[in-house]
Parts: sequence; C-alpha cells; structure tokens
Amino acid sequence: MRTSPGVRAAQYVALFGYVVFLGFPLLWLVSTAFKPPAELSQLTPTLFPVDWTWSNFQVAFAESQLPGALRNSFVVAVATAIITTLVALPAAYAIARYRSAVRNATIGWILISQVFPFILIVIPVFIVLKQIGLINTLPGLVIVYVVWALPFTLWMLQGYVAAIPRDLEEAASTDGANRFVILRAIIFPLLLPGLVATSMFAFINAWNEFFFALVIIQDPALQTAPLLLARYVGAEGSVNLGPLAATALITTLPSLIIFSIIQRKLVSGMLSGSVKG
Repeated sequence: MRTSPGVRAAQYVALFGYVVFLGFPLLWLVSTAFKPPAELSQLTPTLFPVDWTWSNFQVAFAESQLPGALRNSFVVAVATAIITTLVALPAAYAIARYRSAVRNATIGWILISQVFPFILIVIPVFIVLKQIGLINTLPGLVIVYVVWALPFTLWMLQGYVAAIPRDLEEAASTDGANRFVILRAIIFPLLLPGLVATSMFAFINAWNEFFFALVIIQDPALQTAPLLLARYVGAEGSVNLGPLAATALITTLPSLIIFSIIQRKLVSGMLSGSVKG
C-alpha cells in the first residue's frame, strides 16, 4: 500500500520538527559559546552571535583543571562501560534463556531499581565507600556507576539475547558444538550490535552523571567534567554564561565523537530483533 503524498509530507514535517526539537539545545549551546559578554547580557538574545568571539574558549582553556577533569571523566566512563557490559553479558544470557525463580527475582529487582529514588541511597553509599576506603577515589565512583547502570543495561541486553533464535544454538549443538563454542562463534557475533548499544548507554550515563560525583569526589584533582562545570555557577545563582557554554561544548564533544564513530553499530543494535532464523 503506497503512502499518499499528503501523509508523506506530514511525516517529513513531523520528522523535521523532531530533529529541530533535539538539535536546538545544541545549536543554542554553540551560539552561546561564541557570543561576547555584551550580547549575553541583552534582554532579547539573538539565535546567532552578531560578533563571533573565541574569548569564552580562551577562558575555558585557561582553566588548568579542564584537561584533568576530561581525563577523569573519560577513564571513569570507559571503565564503567567495560565492567558493566562484562557483568551484564552472562547474566543477560541466563535471564533470556533459562526459566527459574532466580530469573524472576532478577527481573523484579531490575524493575524496582528503575523507580527507586537514587537520592535515598546516597548516604548509605557514602558510608559504605568510606568504610572500605574508596571515598574520594575514581574506583569508588566507577563501582557506584556500574551498580547504578547495571539494571537497565541488563534489561536492554537480555532483550537482544532473546531476539536471537534458539534454533541457531540447537543446530550448533546438534553438530557437536559445546556451550562455549556456541557462545563464542554464534551468540557473540550476533549480539555485538547490542553490546555496542548497551556500552554506549553506560558510557554516556557515567560521562554525564553529577550527583554521585559531587558526593563521592572531594579532591579537585579527581573531579569529573560535570563537577568542573558547576564551578561556573557563583554565589546567589550568578552564572558566567559564556565560559560555561564553551566548557560545556568542549565536554560534549567526546561523547558526540564516539557516538558518530559507532552510530552504525548502534542503529543495527536497535534493529537486532529482525535477525532471521
């Protein structure tokens, strides 16, 4: 059944509106980063700068802690993505393939964790990390991020595993392949797009997180990029808007670059349910 021209035009208009809705905050951030202080103080701001300036970026790069904050965020985000994926992979396979009381309890834990207010666990997390000597450390922050990202990552990954037909495993088992060979040669290649998607989720979640980092990290040398951005907000809510926008744009670039590199794998991961048996 062919789509009528009117319906197709409406679809394109809706798609354009959705793209504008998603891209406008980034466009406004870029515009603000290149505006001089005089334009930022105007009562009626313009969409694009009248006088483009690099002064905000000069202030941002003059901040000696910016490289260290970016490095800390990258280390924490990469470690969180790797550990979360390695832990979630076997658990997701077990949840998707085996029926048991443990599976039902795990699914219940996943669902409850998504509606549980994380602010209620901040104090217990702080006490536990302090007792084991991991407060004000990047490993302690990684542990918190892994625990926090694991439920949703596990839920995503088990959906990708469930989309892989069981017939492929049964055929390989009939041919004499053991469980390890089946996982390595059949399941893992088909699951790779899903692993990319879930790893990207864990990475972005750790890269952007602020509240746990604010509670756990106390040493300025260990602060992450979101903590550095908070320093541009002064007393009584005053904001150094230009340098803040420039620094925010700089801290956004790594995740955008990584996303652009793996976007094809990410899209194919979202469509992994179309695997044919």
